[in-house]
Amino acid sequence: MKNWETWKINLIVLWFGQFLVNAGMTMITPFLSLYLAQDLGVKGDAVGMWAGLIFAANFLTSFIFQPLWGKLSDKYGRKIMLLRSSFGMALVIVLMGFAQNPIQLLLLRLLNGTISGFNPASIALVSGSTPKPRMGFAMGLMQSGSVAGTILGPLIGGAMADVMGFRPIFYVVGTLLFVASLLAMFLVKESFDRAEAAKVPQISVLEGFKELAKVQQLPALFGVTFLLQFAMISPMSLLPLYVQKLHNSAVDIAFWAGMVSAVTGISNMIASPLLGKLSDKVGAHRILTFALIGAALFLIPQAFVTSVWQLIAVRFLMGIFMGGLLPSVNALIRSYTPDGKESRAFGFNSSMLALGNMLGAVIGGFLSAYIGIEGLFIISGGFLLVNTVWVRLKLYHHKEPRWFR
Repeated sequence: MKNWETWKINLIVLWFGQFLVNAGMTMITPFLSLYLAQDLGVKGDAVGMWAGLIFAANFLTSFIFQPLWGKLSDKYGRKIMLLRSSFGMALVIVLMGFAQNPIQLLLLRLLNGTISGFNPASIALVSGSTPKPRMGFAMGLMQSGSVAGTILGPLIGGAMADVMGFRPIFYVVGTLLFVASLLAMFLVKESFDRAEAAKVPQISVLEGFKELAKVQQLPALFGVTFLLQFAMISPMSLLPLYVQKLHNSAVDIAFWAGMVSAVTGISNMIASPLLGKLSDKVGAHRILTFALIGAALFLIPQAFVTSVWQLIAVRFLMGIFMGGLLPSVNALIRSYTPDGKESRAFGFNSSMLALGNMLGAVIGGFLSAYIGIEGLFIISGGFLLVNTVWVRLKLYHHKEPRWFR
């Protein structure tokens, strides 16, 4: 009973932490350009350039450093890495509120990405303490916390900016992250034998990736994470223009664009725990296949809708299937990764997520000039279908873990 209670406490506390971390990362999105223009003295066309650099900076350093933190997590424990990240981000985000120019804010965003790692560390910790028959449910619930923070972050940030201005938001977010860090420090329990972990031969990050890549299922699963983020992010900057075209009016465009963006996250948040729980019964590999095909089939029709309501309906349905992707991927990564290397595997997966965010924004913007947002929907859906075949070949042509059969 004690173990049962421990994994539940870990799950609840780290769900709250995931929510706050992701909300904190996205709260600045609605007012970043205004913060640069009004508080940091950036003028004219330079606002867009700085906003793009500052937005991407976090993902760049996160992509580079996530595997390193994963390696250290397997050596020293997941909880200590989780606390390093959460306390560090709490301090850095508060400092963002004291930035006096865009260079300082850019450097702080780079630092924030460097020390980040709360999400993969919390996933690794939850996966290590959760009973295997409940793994899908736990991964789905963690995904719902991440998505809830990502959805509500911009809404909360925008509302707070209207009430208190820009700088105080950073102080509030930093304080909330500090509280979440304290909760994790005192309530989260981890069973980790540091002496046993120290006996494992230490290898470089690159060698660690080569070793994990020998488990042929893992690169395919990393590919799912990358392509999912790429498909989600690549059309985002063009969605308001697409909505305006479908709406055939300039009235309430911001509202409808926000609705179109948020509806996918809402259905994702609702579906993640449900599909995770279902995966405990039928197998995460089956839910992953089902979710990949569904996400692709509801991504492509977005290129052919003729009204905003059709777009909202299709994106809502797409979000349901996407809600089954990352929880299944995380559960399968845990099952296929050799013991003692779980955090490293989740670190590489988190790195692929950051790469998908970064390249999705850059390549999506570049390709849209030639194929439009409609082409992005079709190409992204096609990539997910190809990825489905790759995943099926790797998961079904090799022996599966007993508890997924």
